[in-house]
Amino acid sequence: MVTLTALEAELLAVAGSVLDPELPVITLQELGVLRAVHVRDTDAVEVELTPTYTGCPAVEAMSLDIERVLHEHGVREVTVRTVLTPAWSTDDISAEGRRKLREFGIAPPRARSASEPVSLALGPTRTNTVAATPAEEPVLCPNCGSADTELLSRFSSTACKALRRCLACREPFDHFKEL
Repeated sequence: MVTLTALEAELLAVAGSVLDPELPVITLQELGVLRAVHVRDTDAVEVELTPTYTGCPAVEAMSLDIERVLHEHGVREVTVRTVLTPAWSTDDISAEGRRKLREFGIAPPRARSASEPVSLALGPTRTNTVAATPAEEPVLCPNCGSADTELLSRFSSTACKALRRCLACREPFDHFKEL
């Protein structure tokens, strides 16, 4: 485990308070994409940022927002570096981030053990969660909590979310896909 200096911890908290541009209810720290802040000089820092997936269009906006808040905090030189290893995983989303997603109407990714691989099954576009394999947790509706939901589209407003509908309350909702 890396030990942070007091200044690095402070700057990590400042950079981590930036809201995700696509999910403005969750911070970059809660999303788990902010990896580190390194003080390089008395007035220069390097920030490591891992996108939710390679080619994520929000990385540029995240980088600019991180630079802005650190400049406002008094840091003269800010470099934001995209780091792809280790890859981001939905396991990196904090419990607070998952709670905020649910309250915002987005079903958070299902929990899995760290050693469990992410399963990938190709099939029809529309699939009913109740018919999923018994080992899979159902995707719960963030509006009413029902497990009776169906997949409408594997992609929603962003590539990291799927579009689902609750068969109980009939409301559509986004589901943050497990990665």
